[in-house]
Amino acid sequence: MSKAQISAGFWHDRLEVNASSAIFHQWQQLENSGCIQNFRIAGSETDGFREGWFFADSDAHKWLDAAARTYANHPDPALAALMDNYIDLIEQAQQPDGYIYTYNQIHFPEVRWTNLQIEHELYCHGHLIEAGVSHFEATRQTRVLEIARRAADRIVEDFLGKGPEHTPGHQEIEIALLRLYRVTQHAPYLAMARQFIEQRGHISGFSRKILGEFSSVGKRERTIDRRKQAYLTAFPNFRPYELPPGNHSKRPWNTTLRWYAGAFSGKYFQQHTPIRKQQVPVGHAVRFAYLETAAAMLARETGDTSLIQALEKAWDHMVTRRMYVTGGIGSLPGSEGFGRDYELDPEIAYAETCAALGSMFWNWELAQLTGKARYSDLFEWQLYNASAVGMGLDGTTYFYNNPLTCRGGVTRKPWYAVPCCPSNISRTWADLYRYIHTEDEHGIHIHQYVSSRITAELATLEIESGLPWFGNVTITVTPVNPQSDFTLFLRLPSWSTGAHIMCNGEALELPSAAEPRATGAGFDPAVSRWLEIPCTWSDGDRIEIQLNMSLRLLQPHPKVKGHQGQAAIGRGPIVYCLESVDNPGVDIFQVRLDPDTLEPSFQADLLKGCTVLYGKSFDAQPLILIPYFLWGNRGESQMAVWIHI
Repeated sequence: MSKAQISAGFWHDRLEVNASSAIFHQWQQLENSGCIQNFRIAGSETDGFREGWFFADSDAHKWLDAAARTYANHPDPALAALMDNYIDLIEQAQQPDGYIYTYNQIHFPEVRWTNLQIEHELYCHGHLIEAGVSHFEATRQTRVLEIARRAADRIVEDFLGKGPEHTPGHQEIEIALLRLYRVTQHAPYLAMARQFIEQRGHISGFSRKILGEFSSVGKRERTIDRRKQAYLTAFPNFRPYELPPGNHSKRPWNTTLRWYAGAFSGKYFQQHTPIRKQQVPVGHAVRFAYLETAAAMLARETGDTSLIQALEKAWDHMVTRRMYVTGGIGSLPGSEGFGRDYELDPEIAYAETCAALGSMFWNWELAQLTGKARYSDLFEWQLYNASAVGMGLDGTTYFYNNPLTCRGGVTRKPWYAVPCCPSNISRTWADLYRYIHTEDEHGIHIHQYVSSRITAELATLEIESGLPWFGNVTITVTPVNPQSDFTLFLRLPSWSTGAHIMCNGEALELPSAAEPRATGAGFDPAVSRWLEIPCTWSDGDRIEIQLNMSLRLLQPHPKVKGHQGQAAIGRGPIVYCLESVDNPGVDIFQVRLDPDTLEPSFQADLLKGCTVLYGKSFDAQPLILIPYFLWGNRGESQMAVWIHI
């Protein structure tokens, strides 16, 4: 089986923090918030009052998913003990027929599968199923997989063959069922996922349905509030958990109005039109990305090529008109979703971390489905910028939303009222080795230049990479069979023009790149392409890559308002920003940067080592630019990605 092991360098260090710090911090926060305690109550292990949102189960299940993926490459007995502890709890809490959703089990034990557009029952079951698959893949133990299969069988029994009103409002169960199908090859899981995907956009009278659900949700919440007050009266020593404050974001005056418009039209839930007609990204950005990921997975599993055109059109529309220069998606606070074409205000930008991660999942599936380099290229860009910004350097502080201009108020926090992002980052990073390469009948494709050892069926490859700070990459090939014939495919990044590549000392001719398009973001991943190296390989063959790391001025589409005379600065796969802590006495929102003065310099002692850009303004003020993903690690500050030039 083809596999990669990340051996050194930038990502090795980040993954060590993920495994040694972040995953344990997240567990403690879930305990502190009462999220884990909910399962003890549901399993009759203890008495108490259920805490948290109706979707709180998903955060715990996602932690198990992240923990299992982390354990696969960092087998820590302490982590194994925590996983076993939690597995005991969900085993006790799961009902004999497979159902497990503590919100209903504790508060409304006679109710199931209600308010499907809003209350996230299927979403929570989806994250449990994904955790079961990940735990099985990491340990080859079947205990959690069996829990997951019982839950999936319950869903198949209750939903298969039913109409479109039984599709979920928050996509995730589709991905989970498809992952479960890939492991088990049990056909009903594939059929159930396909039904959920195909029946979207077919609910008649959606606005009436959602109005009824809002009313029902409100009544249920008021019932819980009354019961809680009675519980607090009966048990005056009980101290309910106080949710952290909501994440700060600048909101336009019409935020609430636009949210309601999206909800009643169905666009917020991607329920406005059937899947093949969804060629423009709309609504909640995470839900959209999860739906597109699932549709791409379905196309791969079934060979249904009729899905591909819509998927690629939606991706292209997002990249050219509805994505930020960091790769962040979702312009609007309130709806956490897409705005109109070119509506990319950097200060209002929501760009939720989970949305970037969802887009990465989608990109990966599209890369496998189509073989096009552009999807792996955007994956890389989002990995280093829109995703990496979400976790602080110590692994214990996070961003939820990620504006590109901050005048204050947005800070890294140890936890959030809605804590979906921390474990989502952790599970994605823990799986990074899966995204480095693929192998098929055509050869081996290198998607990401991450220092690693790849053990493939055709060869072992050692990758030494200087990214993201340096452009040097070396690949050493050891074929399984001496004098082995196969093709090695190298992705030429969109950000590197004029790369220099040598194979055993001989310079290779690179395929020409397409002209970049004027995009809302200011960069175009469609410029990326593959370099094919067909060769008879011998032990010790070496490929030496020097990627051009020249500074680039990334300029937005003219239709993006408020950016006249401004540019974002890119170097390699990194977007840079001005942060106030590095530029005391400078108005970072008005200063005019002289791009010709910029010089990169690697600083080993700054922010755990990074390349910064030193420059000057046109009036000779010294300026320092740091990577965007590192901002906010030194306390509250101001920040700007778009800089006057």
